[in-house]
Amino acid sequence: MTDRRTMITRILEAADGGDRSGLDALLPEVYDELRRLAASYMRKERETHTLQATALANEAYVRLADQTKVKWRGRAQFLAIAARAMRQILVDHARRHGAAKRGAGIARVTLSDTTATFGQPVLDLLDLDDALTALGMLDDRKAKVVEMRFFAGLTTKEAAEALEVSETTVDDDWALARAWLRRRLA
Repeated sequence: MTDRRTMITRILEAADGGDRSGLDALLPEVYDELRRLAASYMRKERETHTLQATALANEAYVRLADQTKVKWRGRAQFLAIAARAMRQILVDHARRHGAAKRGAGIARVTLSDTTATFGQPVLDLLDLDDALTALGMLDDRKAKVVEMRFFAGLTTKEAAEALEVSETTVDDDWALARAWLRRRLA
């Protein structure tokens, strides 16, 4: 697994250095992880959702491959940005298909991990997006930790690596962000 992570990091660094053809080599290396991430997102969606995990993974990859302003640093950062892209795709989809009637058939998600759960078991995706946007305005790093831990499924160590902070900082941010979101979404 370390060799694969190193290879992904090298491909991303080459792309960052101007070798855009390297991104063609990236897809086979990260597609399974993108597909897993997309499947995780789609499990949290309503059963009648019109997007499929494969389409979500593909759309996210297209958006990532078009990134020219990102300084690629490695696999964890790539997955964090992929999680943000997938979240935005789903939010855009929810807005297009259900904004007229807030809550009527809009994507529902649960916000939980193995150690904690928010007070409400089911949340509206648009409400969650609004709350994360507000959190990001107050503390961007805490919002990124939520995206990485909850949406991308990164470990504390991977999130710390992507953010270039300590694991303790990620744990603290994760706990504070969950508490803030719990209060905001209650």
